[in-house]
Amino acid sequence: MIDRRARGDRAETAALEYLLRAGLRQVASNANYRGGELDLVMRDDSGRDGPSLVFVEVRYRKSAAFGGGAASVDAGKRRKLIHAAQSFLSEHRQYANTACRFDVIEADGDPDSPRITWLRDAFRADDC
Repeated sequence: MIDRRARGDRAETAALEYLLRAGLRQVASNANYRGGELDLVMRDDSGRDGPSLVFVEVRYRKSAAFGGGAASVDAGKRRKLIHAAQSFLSEHRQYANTACRFDVIEADGDPDSPRITWLRDAFRADDC
């Protein structure tokens, strides 16, 4: 039996591969800041209004019985993600004028090949 951290790592790898296949480019992963961590930071060049920096929270659940992964990204978690994103942007000034969004990847089922659901623009910084 694999431990929780190993399942999370597998889900993040699957999410990264999924987003890369969808045309996003990886900027960073597991970026840790006081008070929060960013699982994935991606660049999406497909937007009508130009490129976007995408902060991705990956949530693995064995099943969706209790609302799935997105339901676990509550107001407190969103605040932590926003704070971590602000820290990331202050360290990476080249993205200061780039549009940003927060996505959630739900991964469920078999941790070796999870089912992926991508929730684009899952929440906004000004909602918190």
